[in-house]
Amino acid sequence: MQQLWPTQQEQPDLVQLYAEPRTPWLRMNFVTSLDGAGTLDGKSAGLSGPADKRVFGILRMLCDALLVGAGTLRDEGYRALRLDPERRKWRLDHGLSEYPVLVVVSGRADLDPAHPALADAPVRPIVVTRAQAAHLSEVADVVPTADDLPATVDTLHGRGLRGILSEGGPHLFGSLTAAGLVDELCLTVSPLLAGPGAGRITAGPPVPVPQELTLRHVLLAEGQLMLRYCR
Repeated sequence: MQQLWPTQQEQPDLVQLYAEPRTPWLRMNFVTSLDGAGTLDGKSAGLSGPADKRVFGILRMLCDALLVGAGTLRDEGYRALRLDPERRKWRLDHGLSEYPVLVVVSGRADLDPAHPALADAPVRPIVVTRAQAAHLSEVADVVPTADDLPATVDTLHGRGLRGILSEGGPHLFGSLTAAGLVDELCLTVSPLLAGPGAGRITAGPPVPVPQELTLRHVLLAEGQLMLRYCR
C-alpha cells in the first residue's frame, strides 16, 4: 500500500492516518465502483479487495460503536463483531473497551434474535427502533428513537460511545447526511465498471444543502484508491 497524498510513502501507518481528529465523531465507510455502483450482485464484497479489507478492520478497531442498518446487516451477512487478539489488546492499551458495540437501526424491528450478529455478539448490541421489540430484549438493548437520528446519536454518546463508525446502508447514509451528522467519509474506489442496475452508496430524499468535506489523504493498493474526507 502506498500513500500518494499529502505525502508519498510506502506502507503508511494506517492507525495514525485514520485517527479521529476529535470526539464525538461519526465516520462513514463505503466502497464504490468507478461508475458509482455500491454493490455487485447485491453485495459490496465484490467491490472490495485485501487493502480495502485491511482499512475496514482498522476502522472497526478504532471505533466505540458500529452503526448499521438492519437491511445491510441481513444483506451483507454480518456476523458477530469480533476482533483478533492483537486488535483487542490495542484497544485495551488505548483506553477503549475490548470490543466495539454493534448498533442496529431498524424501523420495524424485524430482526431475528437468533441472527449471529446479535446472538453471538461478544458485548450486548443495541437495536434502535420505533417499533415494539420485546422479542429482541434478551439479546440486545432496545432504544426507541429510530425516527430521530440526532437523538439516537446523542443517546449513544451518553453511553460513552463517542467514536461511531457506520457501514451503511445507503438509506442510513442518506438520513445521517440529511441530519448533518456525518463528520467523515472513507471511500474506496474500485477499478471496475459495474454497469447500470446497482444503487449508489447513498439513498433517500435530496439534501437541501450539500455538505463540503476536505480531502485528508489518498492511498493506493491493487488499483484501488482509498480516500478519506473529513468535515
